[in-house]
Amino acid sequence: MASIIPSRAARTVSCSTCRSFAAPTSIASAAIPRRGLSTSTPYANANEQTSANNAEQPRWSYTPPRAKAPFSLRLNSKRPEFPVNSNPKLLDEFYIRMLGTEGDKLLSEEVKWLAVTHKSFDQGRRGFNDRLAFLGKRIVQLQASLALVQDTTNSAGAFTQDAFGRKAFTHPALDGLNNLSANTKNFLTGKTPLAELARKYELQKVLRWAPRKPNNLEASGIDLVLAHTMYAVVGAISLEKGGHIANKIAQERILAPLGVKTIA
Repeated sequence: MASIIPSRAARTVSCSTCRSFAAPTSIASAAIPRRGLSTSTPYANANEQTSANNAEQPRWSYTPPRAKAPFSLRLNSKRPEFPVNSNPKLLDEFYIRMLGTEGDKLLSEEVKWLAVTHKSFDQGRRGFNDRLAFLGKRIVQLQASLALVQDTTNSAGAFTQDAFGRKAFTHPALDGLNNLSANTKNFLTGKTPLAELARKYELQKVLRWAPRKPNNLEASGIDLVLAHTMYAVVGAISLEKGGHIANKIAQERILAPLGVKTIA
């Protein structure tokens, strides 16, 4: 029994010691109020004030404040700034040249700017036209395929004489299939002919992009960007006005100037 008593006393002393040390901690934690995250900081207030100011401006004309980095990644960059159009009147004139009379009224204001914005412009923070171009390219290539299939003027003499005297099956509806090839379609809807057509419409004046070499646009791939944007305009019309109008624009304003006889 004598050996057990000291251990009990030691346990009692240790427990009372723990309680004596724990009490001030709990009292101190109760006395000091906890600080939560506050949204009324100067940085948040500045963002709210900037958002309120930007709410009065169209979305295409400014970069979202929360998309801006607190520092610049272009350290010691000697690349000059490339000027882009910010005049809505010039943009409307382009759409009239490309789409015809009242072509500036086919699309909404925001989509008109989105269709001519490449992903290189402003690091893509104001939106870009990749998805519109994907849809527009499918529409233009489909209309080009249909036009080539129905064009039988170049299909004469397509079949060679068989060595065994056999005669291949022919039908007027199948005469144009020989025109439908990847090389023919790419020749008509590739980046080079579309870029030339885009220059006739003066698309380069309203194109929003950031070339890798502002002093050498050809090396920066301007032909590909122009063709990409032409497809984006067709895709935007398809989403806002429907496939029927987009097909008509692809036939009359893109394929016909390239020399493709479109279907009725």
